[in-house]
Amino acid sequence: MKFRLVIDKTTEESVVATVHRESDFTAKIENMVLHYTGGDRVTGYTEDDMKMLPFAQIECITLLGGKTYAIDSRGEKYLLHYRLYELEELLPANFVRINKSSLANQDRLDRLSASFNGAVDAVFKCGYRDYVSRRCFAELKRRLTGK
Repeated sequence: MKFRLVIDKTTEESVVATVHRESDFTAKIENMVLHYTGGDRVTGYTEDDMKMLPFAQIECITLLGGKTYAIDSRGEKYLLHYRLYELEELLPANFVRINKSSLANQDRLDRLSASFNGAVDAVFKCGYRDYVSRRCFAELKRRLTGK
């Protein structure tokens, strides 16, 4: 496979991939190119405002009432016009799934809190809490401990 990058400020940006056949990889490339928002931020909405949220300031992305919200470092909620699976492809590697409906920024995790019934909550620096499913706990633990 060959890769060629041409930087020319005078032409319109385009991405051309020449492949033998369509695959999951080509679908991911297409999705990434078509949904590229400019790099390190995503647009969040409140009732009154629209704000560009840098990935580093997002603590958690979760589904609330069937809609996708980003919770920032101040604990404020912003509506996102993406589905979780689309965000998983856009977000950097420090975001990890903690349950079926939430993605966590592991750099913004304050601690993991266990309760008597065995449930584990992710507590973020802004104070927001969300549960960690048993299915996702092993991957989160592996990432945090490096083992």
